[in-house]
Parts: sequence; C-alpha cells; structure tokens
Amino acid sequence: MFKIRKLHIIGIIAAVLTISVDLIFLRDMKIFYFILGLGFVIGILPFVVTILVETGREKEKEEMFLEFSRNLVENVKSGTPVSRSIVNIREKDFGSLSPHIEKLANQISLGIPVKEALETFALDVDSKIVKRAVTLISEAEQAGGEIESVLESVARSVSQSEKLRKERKAAIYTLVVQGYIIFFIFIIIMLVMEFKILPMTSGLNFEEGSFSDFGASEVGIKLNQGITAEEMTRPFLYLLLIQGFFAGLTIGKLSEGTILSGIKHSFILIVLAWLISTGVRAFV
Repeated sequence: MFKIRKLHIIGIIAAVLTISVDLIFLRDMKIFYFILGLGFVIGILPFVVTILVETGREKEKEEMFLEFSRNLVENVKSGTPVSRSIVNIREKDFGSLSPHIEKLANQISLGIPVKEALETFALDVDSKIVKRAVTLISEAEQAGGEIESVLESVARSVSQSEKLRKERKAAIYTLVVQGYIIFFIFIIIMLVMEFKILPMTSGLNFEEGSFSDFGASEVGIKLNQGITAEEMTRPFLYLLLIQGFFAGLTIGKLSEGTILSGIKHSFILIVLAWLISTGVRAFV
C-alpha cells in the first residue's frame, strides 16, 4: 500500500508555496506558466522518486531471491531439511530481501508450518516470480520426495526469468532511445511552427464579402479575426503533454514489461515538454 511520507509532505508544501507566489506576483508575466509547471513538478517529483525506488527494490528482491534459492539448494543437498536450511542461511546478506528472510526464519523457529511461513513470505515480497517459486517449494516440501530436485528447478526457473527480462530490456533499448529522439524532434517542430510559421498566418485577415461567392463571408470573418499566435499554438502544448504521457507508458511497457515502469518515462517527457515550451515562450 502506498504511504504518504515526510518527503511527500515537504514536496506538496513547496509546490503550494511556489504556485501561490506564481499566482499572486507573476500572473501577468511571461514566466507565469513556466513557474506554474515548475511548482507542479516539485509537488509530483517526490511521488515519482518513491515509485522508482520501490520498483528498483522489487527488482533487487527478485534478483536476491535467485541467490536465496541457490543457497537453499546447497543446504538441502547436504541432507538438511528445508525448514532448517532456511534458518541456517538467515544470517547471509540478501540485500532488500534480508528482512523478509529473517521474518521467514523466525516464523519457522517459532513452530509455524513451513508452508504457511512461505505463503506469508510470498505475500510480503509481492512478486509474481517469488510467489510462483514459493508455491512450488511449499508443495514439494509438503509432499516429500526429492526436494532438492524441485529446488534446483525453481532456481533455474528464476534464473531464466531474470535472464529473459534483461535480454528484453537490452533488445528494446534502441527503441527507447528512438522514442525520446522522436519526441524531441516533435517538440522542435512545434516550436518552429509557433515562433516562425504561425506568427505569419496570425496577421492574415479577410474582408467582408471575400468569400461571398462561396456563401461563407461571415463565417470567414469570425474564424480569422482576433486569433493570436498564442491561441493557435496552445493546442500544440496540450498535444505534446498527451503524447508525452502515452509515449512514456508505451516505453515502460516495452522495456520493462509493466505500465507502472512507464510512469517515470511519462513524467520525464511531460516535464520536458512543459518546461521547454513555456521556457522558450518566457525567455526567448
């Protein structure tokens, strides 16, 4: 469950102060929208950082579970029961997985059945790979037989899953870079249209009756009078933000297999689109 932390509260307070100052003192200045976007970034950034840290921690747990499985196999091969093997390896360093293994070993030491302790362990770690592996281990331990063979199969399965995930990420890296490059090119095109092309068209007006032969004189006047370049380019900014959001989700899904991983890419693209677009308007 996602928890609000001190860092999040600090970010929200800083964002509220930044946006308030912007609304009170900078409303009529060109820098208004740039500072407004900066305020939202300050408020959202702590949440994005938390998601990135949690995602990295989950990946580390999956990698450390492979190491845990290998250690467990070695102990079981020496003739030690699964329950005793888990207690024996509890002191080893498994990174962010260590607290969960410590809890698992403590539960077994207190007399809780191995199957129940492993189910609790899987729920705490909250990983599909770990849940699948733990189910196999608990069933094998309960059924008896050649438990070491099952554990070896589990270790190979986890190792193969990690290998495939890394290979997919490496293979898709080029597409990720291309996605960012295409997005930057799109931003440049929008800026060129805003500052070079649209200013030339915003001054075009049509006299009444110029479209009389087509029966659209009044419509032509209403559509072309009083439209500034800024009003004409505003939809481009919205388009950039929407494209950045969905492009980021797509990049995350392709590279790491989950929509949640795409949030960081969406955040980066949206922030770049907003700050570059509003920054150019404010300072150029």
